[in-house]
Amino acid sequence: MCHARKDESNDKVTFEIADIFREYGKEFADNHRLCSQQYKAIRAIVNCRTAVLGGNLFQCKKCEYRLISYNSCRNRHCPKCQAVQKERWVSARQAELLPTEYFHVVFTLPHNLNTLAQGKPELIYKFLFQSASETLLKFSSDPKWLGAKPSITIVLHTWGQNIDQHIHAHCIVSGGGLTKNKKWKKCKKKFLFPVRALSNVFKNKYLEKLRGSFKNKDINLPNEENIQKFMTSLYKLDWVVYAKPPFAGPEQVLSYLGRYTHKIAIANHRIVNLNNNKVAFKWRDYADESKQKIMKLDANEFIRRYLLHVLPKGFQRLRHYGILANRYKQVNLKLARAALNQVDIKEYVKESINELMMRITGKDINACPNCGAGNFNISVAVLPKWIIHSGDPPINSNKI
Repeated sequence: MCHARKDESNDKVTFEIADIFREYGKEFADNHRLCSQQYKAIRAIVNCRTAVLGGNLFQCKKCEYRLISYNSCRNRHCPKCQAVQKERWVSARQAELLPTEYFHVVFTLPHNLNTLAQGKPELIYKFLFQSASETLLKFSSDPKWLGAKPSITIVLHTWGQNIDQHIHAHCIVSGGGLTKNKKWKKCKKKFLFPVRALSNVFKNKYLEKLRGSFKNKDINLPNEENIQKFMTSLYKLDWVVYAKPPFAGPEQVLSYLGRYTHKIAIANHRIVNLNNNKVAFKWRDYADESKQKIMKLDANEFIRRYLLHVLPKGFQRLRHYGILANRYKQVNLKLARAALNQVDIKEYVKESINELMMRITGKDINACPNCGAGNFNISVAVLPKWIIHSGDPPINSNKI
């Protein structure tokens, strides 16, 4: 059964990640060994904004038109539940932007580590954050390059455009920092740091941590592979560190971060078709001049790839270092603003959901879709879970 739906605005048939999990998720879960977080992600995505989670019945005060609004799952891997969190996060970050240049550096792990990441993701990802931040702070502290403490934000991504495993960290680094005498020092060059040197330091730091995890038996190689041989092969590789040109300004940094911080492996709008056990989706082939193409995958393979990117419980995929390190962030920001003579500082004021949606969409979400004049500001009834069934039942939750 296909759960495609029509977009009433243009009569186009649309598909969602939930349709794929609803159609093939139970079979996949029954035949594969999944962790509890993966089961929870499947269940949440399938049930999101359906009667399974309950909801509210709203009635227009003027025309008495009634509308059911089902609850969201709020799972961070759900494609429907990221927009509001992203907008609020971006608004909060405005108060942390400094009037200076920002650079974009990407640290990528070799694919040889993908299998280990599937078994011990919390360690492989943690080592990536630690090694990338330590590398950037090491170069920043060197007077040859900067000799100051910069602002660093790191976002973990574990996928490529084809939603297969591609583990990398996007780093936003200020083009200057606070010196020990509380002055602001700009970087000397048009580039931040030399990428070849960054790559070598990053590789050595990461492999030092990985070697320690083998020694402590925190990680084991599959099929009793020789550890020394495996480590030697990793040392021989060129580890990829990529530095992009500086952003045009702080506002562009916010726009960029908004796209990346709450991004998931693939959004609903990229799903083109779901038919005959095949999932077709749009992807951009960077090896072919970034041309947009259509990829078709067996539904089981699509689900396997999607679930590769479910994060361990409680794992934070966005972290701050340097000036923005949580413990001293407010003190450091105050010193940095003083050093940069920043006077106009935007304070973060949390918007209501209606104010937020009005700002980003220009629409009043409380307006009655029938008469346009009345509003749905007050719920006339709360719908308990399972009162109204929408589509198929969720995946069996007894496994969780």
